[in-house]
Amino acid sequence: MEKKDVPQDEGIYGQWHGVCYATDENEKYVLTRSSGWEPANTANRQAWEVIELEIAKISEKVKKGEISPIAYHMAKNLMDVKMLAKYTGLPRWRVKRHLKPQAFRRINHALLERYAKVFNIPVEELVRGA
Repeated sequence: MEKKDVPQDEGIYGQWHGVCYATDENEKYVLTRSSGWEPANTANRQAWEVIELEIAKISEKVKKGEISPIAYHMAKNLMDVKMLAKYTGLPRWRVKRHLKPQAFRRINHALLERYAKVFNIPVEELVRGA
């Protein structure tokens, strides 16, 4: 695709631009900014709708006391247990245990701070949950 033909459809990210390869006037590949391409924008919108529904479901479970607030923040940050364990430096089994409300209530403040730092939020927001 030539540089002049790179799609510039209204993207879902506002002013954010992606980068793609295109050929310039000398037929050499160059990086070119693109604000989006409608089929890709549609796919991204649909994916985010699914993610938002999942976050809402997890939020309800947190409010009902079925799961700890860590699950909500994991979903919000698109993390799984393995990733959160790696970022916190904890074993996976321990992160899984902290997803249970009764185990979460027993976490000491230092460990709560560790989780909050990974999620880039204050401890109070972590404890409050969804």
